[in-house]
Amino acid sequence: MSLISLESLPVPSIPRLPLVPDPLRRIRVPRDLGSVTARSSEASDLRALGMTASGVERIWAGVERLYRSGFYPAIALCVRREGQVVLDRAIGHARGNGPADRKDAVLTPATPQTPFVIFSASKVMTTVVTHLLEERGLLHVGDRVCEYIPEYAVHGKQVITIEQLLSHRAGVPNLPADAFDLDRFSDRGFMLEMLCAAKPRSRPGKLLSYHAVSGGFIIAEIVRRVTGRDIRTVLRQEILKPLGFRWGNYGVSARDVGRVALSYPTGPLALPPLSTVLGRALGLPVDEVTVRSNDRRFLTGVVPSGNVVTTANELSRFFELLLAGGELDGVRILEPRTIRRAISERAFREIDFSLMAPLRHASGFMLGASAFSLFGPDTDEAFGHLGFTNVLGWADPERALSVGLMTSGKPMLHPALGDLWLLTRAIGQEAPKVPRTGKRGLSLAR
Repeated sequence: MSLISLESLPVPSIPRLPLVPDPLRRIRVPRDLGSVTARSSEASDLRALGMTASGVERIWAGVERLYRSGFYPAIALCVRREGQVVLDRAIGHARGNGPADRKDAVLTPATPQTPFVIFSASKVMTTVVTHLLEERGLLHVGDRVCEYIPEYAVHGKQVITIEQLLSHRAGVPNLPADAFDLDRFSDRGFMLEMLCAAKPRSRPGKLLSYHAVSGGFIIAEIVRRVTGRDIRTVLRQEILKPLGFRWGNYGVSARDVGRVALSYPTGPLALPPLSTVLGRALGLPVDEVTVRSNDRRFLTGVVPSGNVVTTANELSRFFELLLAGGELDGVRILEPRTIRRAISERAFREIDFSLMAPLRHASGFMLGASAFSLFGPDTDEAFGHLGFTNVLGWADPERALSVGLMTSGKPMLHPALGDLWLLTRAIGQEAPKVPRTGKRGLSLAR
């Protein structure tokens, strides 16, 4: 098998990834993991940060264990502690080693510079744009959507607020399958028609029901109406460009499509009732979501709830902006109180009727917890978001951590789920809580 660089890779058109005979749909894992591991610059004085070299290696051992499971063609992890990068590595292949790829397929190594689609973790960027515009007085999250989009006030949706969209209480979590036509993702009129025609499944404000895709498109339309710019432009001009981000926006330019790590269906096929629940939440079967995410139209479009493309390092850095109270590298983007309002709890261990799980939600963020948490145990003050299926970005003020975890395999229930939990647990264990000195952003109690 030959190795090539991302820069020389031709831009492929991948309408569909075939299924494979292996019922677990695993990749080929080399014996020498060092041969498929790439590292970037990491802090050398770990003790000054309250960590140790052996502790960082234990975290990375958790990544290697997850990779050995065979369900993740590529994994990238970046961990910042007190604003400094203590771990920034990648393992596996961005392209060429999926469960259905030929043994002689060209392999593209994954590196810390490899961008991934982060799916629902994209909601963090959309959320931050929304709260930034509220801080500037262009909107108020307590306002009704129809105050900005009058035509939305049909089928009982006239009482839905922006806050209910952000906290998944608007009652319109789904869109019809027609709305997922890749040829029409960029058709503003078509998407607005779909959004306005949607009927609430429950009374707005009553139930927690995860809005996988719908909420982002509504917020994007509000952003356009209050700024005169599309949400991709607002994110770039107001946040990404001032901070020097290379990635982190909705989709990529046509010339960058070939750089993005492919997403692969892996793991056992989802069966009812899980497949039913997930299909209802996502709007499409799980494997179909994965396949469509590799399509050029998806990768170059704007899907505010699902197609931000970034690296593990830049996702970690985005959360570092929030952890630091809205100012990074001398550039002020948000006020600390804006962030505190955004991460204030809106749902405490309620059952999410889309995902059928108890979750804590804030205004656009998922929150940690003392026991069961996406971000590891004892993470009550952590905030972040999960991306389909095991992409994670979060900040933990108690530990001065900001983390970006990328995975290109898209399994559902599979034997390595415990390894994922062990990895997030190890990150918390090897980065103990820090004294609250009041010197950094959100390190103060809310």
